[in-house]
Amino acid sequence: MSVKVENTENKNEVKLTFNIEAEKFEEAMKKVYTKTSKYFNIPGFRKGKAPMQLVERQYGSAIFYEDAFNELVPEIYDEAIKENKIEAVSRPNIDIVQMEKGKELIFTATVETKPEVELGKYKGIEIKKIEYTTTDKDIEHELGHMAERNARLVTVEDRPVEKGDITTIDFEGSIDGVQFEGGKAENHELEIGSNTFIPGFEDQIIGMKLEEEKDIKVKFPEDYFSKDLAGKDAVFKVKLHEIKKKELPKIDDEFAKDVSEFDTVSELKNSIKEKLDTENAEKSKYETEEEAIKVVCDNTKLDIPNGMIELEIDNMIKDMETRLSYQGLNLNQYLQIMGKTEADMRENFKEQAEKSIKSRLVLEAIVKAENFEVTPEEVSEKVKEMAKQYGRKEEELLENKELKEYIENNIKTQKAIEFIVKNAKKK
Repeated sequence: MSVKVENTENKNEVKLTFNIEAEKFEEAMKKVYTKTSKYFNIPGFRKGKAPMQLVERQYGSAIFYEDAFNELVPEIYDEAIKENKIEAVSRPNIDIVQMEKGKELIFTATVETKPEVELGKYKGIEIKKIEYTTTDKDIEHELGHMAERNARLVTVEDRPVEKGDITTIDFEGSIDGVQFEGGKAENHELEIGSNTFIPGFEDQIIGMKLEEEKDIKVKFPEDYFSKDLAGKDAVFKVKLHEIKKKELPKIDDEFAKDVSEFDTVSELKNSIKEKLDTENAEKSKYETEEEAIKVVCDNTKLDIPNGMIELEIDNMIKDMETRLSYQGLNLNQYLQIMGKTEADMRENFKEQAEKSIKSRLVLEAIVKAENFEVTPEEVSEKVKEMAKQYGRKEEELLENKELKEYIENNIKTQKAIEFIVKNAKKK
C-alpha cells in the first residue's frame, strides 16, 4: 500500500492518494460476504449458504464494493493521518478513482488541516476592570425570594382578581369562531403577572369576580412558535373559579429557624452575603477571563477552514440533542415547535462556533509560545476532584490515557487564561 500526500490549491488543505493492493480489497470483500451472506437467497442453496462466487454472479461483483470500502478504509485513513502527522480538522472528502475486483483500490481523501495561528499582542493587553459587590439590597432581594418560596396560599372570596393572585380558570380559544388545537383547558392555574400567557391575556383577568365569565380578545405575537396562530386575533371564553393570594411570612428569627439552620435573621443574612460574595467573585473572574480572551482573539490573525466550523456546529447540535432528550424531545420536535429548519439552526450556531474555535486555537498557541507544562501533582489533584464528583476510583481514571490527556490540556489552557489575565492592564 502507498500513500501520497500533497497540498492543494486551497489554504489549510491536503490531498492523500491511496493505492491499496488488490489482495487487501479482495480480503475486505470476503469479510463483507461472511457478514452479509445470510441475506442472499440463491436457488438451490439454503439461505446464506451460497458460495461468494455465485452471489457475485447473481447480483454482480459490485454488490460487495461499497461495504468492502467502508470495512477497509477508515482504519487505513486514520493510520495515514497519524503517520504523516496531519492535523485534520474536517471530515475527508473521498473520491474513488478505481474500485474493481482484481485491481488496486485507488482513491483520494481531501481534508482540511489545522490553520496557522499568527498571535498578536497577548501580554500587557488592556481590559475592563470587572467587579461585582454584594449590597444590602441584594441580600434583601434574596430574603424576599426565600419568603416567596415559603409563602402560603390563602383563598380570596371578598374581592375581584388583582395582580399577583393565583387564579383557577377554564378557557376556550377560537379564531374567527373556530376552536384551535391546544386552546382549551379546565381548572387551569394561572398566576396573574407571570406573563406565561399571550400578551394582554392576564391583564384582562384583573377585575374579574368569582364564577364570572368573560370574552378576552388577544392577538398572537408575530413570532409565535405555531405558524398557524402567529399574528392572528383570537377570542378566549374564560370562566373564573377560584382566587388565591400569596401570604408572605414575616422575616424574623422564627422565619430564619424555619427556612435554614440558623437561629437568627442576622446569621441568615451573613450566610446569604457569603454565598453572594462567592457568586460575585466567580462571575467577576469568568467575565474578566472572557474579556481577556476576546481582546487576544481580536489581536490574532487566523483563517478558520469551513469544514472545521461545520464539525464544531455538528458537535453543538449533538449537545443540544442530548439536552433535549432530558426534556423528552428530539431535534425534529424542537425545530417544529420553534418553526425553524436545521439549516436555520446551523446558521444561528455559526458565529458561536467560529468564536469557540478561535479562542481554543489562540489559547493552544499561547500554551505553545509560553511552553506551559503540567506536573503529575496537578493532574492528580484534578483526578481526585473527578473521582469524588463521579464516584470513581482515582487509579481507574488515571489508566484512561485519553482522559489524562484531556485533563492535561485543560490545565494548560487554564494556565494560558490566567497568564493573559495576570499580565493584563485593567482599566
